[in-house]
Amino acid sequence: MLSVLIPTYNYNVFPLVSELQKQCLECKIEFEILCQDDSSNTFELENLKVNHLENCNFSKNDSNLGRGININFLSEKSKFNWLLIMDCDTFPTQKTFIQNYIKQIKVGEKIVFGGIKYQKEKPDNNQLLRWIYGKNRESLSVEKRIKNPNGNALTSNLLIQKEIFLSTKFDESITKYGYEDLVFLMSLKKKGLVVKHIDNPTFHLGLETSQQFLDKTKTALENLKLISKTIPLDQSESKILRTYNFLKRFYLVSIISFLFKKGERKTMTNLLSQTPSLLLFDFYKLGYYCTI
Repeated sequence: MLSVLIPTYNYNVFPLVSELQKQCLECKIEFEILCQDDSSNTFELENLKVNHLENCNFSKNDSNLGRGININFLSEKSKFNWLLIMDCDTFPTQKTFIQNYIKQIKVGEKIVFGGIKYQKEKPDNNQLLRWIYGKNRESLSVEKRIKNPNGNALTSNLLIQKEIFLSTKFDESITKYGYEDLVFLMSLKKKGLVVKHIDNPTFHLGLETSQQFLDKTKTALENLKLISKTIPLDQSESKILRTYNFLKRFYLVSIISFLFKKGERKTMTNLLSQTPSLLLFDFYKLGYYCTI
């Protein structure tokens, strides 16, 4: 029936696995929960407790493979015909989380995204940028998500038929962080496979600090630049690519790059503050992309 795949990295995944295992048992389905750590060096003792849970397994890679390849390996190890891909720092918002996905399987859906939420309580001041971005840009209603089904999905809470996943997989040329979801979901779209959206979200719990989020954003943008040189991407699915190519067409890239460098310090001051502006964050991303 169901294989739950959880790529892990520097995170205690045991609470998540415990909850998912409990829900699977309550649904009385055949299942397995496979966790694979991508060669990180923390929480190993906590994560090894997963192996004491029925139908659950935790293993660790000898070297860092990258998230996409790690998920590919998990899919090859799985034994059931449905895969539920989850990030290790998520947690179901509902006690019927697994049951809701089983209903989708029974009615014949092939790819289903349940959504993502962020907790209402403000986090520490040094995590506000990630929290505000997530609440406004990632935590979308079903009504908003279905306007761009594949573009508004994530693989942090994705149910997919194993046969479909194995025929597409994550592109293994992408080994660095960033935009592997975009490439995977666009590959599905090119095959005419559209993501179904339902209200079955997980909380995103593992918030980075604002500085860490900015650093990861820069890494992701650098990766996007590399990806765009080797993999044909639908510009309509990426606001950054769409805007960058518009600027390039009118020879404005160097101007935006100059403005970004000139105002970077002030922009950073705002983004690391207690009142970060998403408009400035958008400019920060576009400006940095223009400098690469």
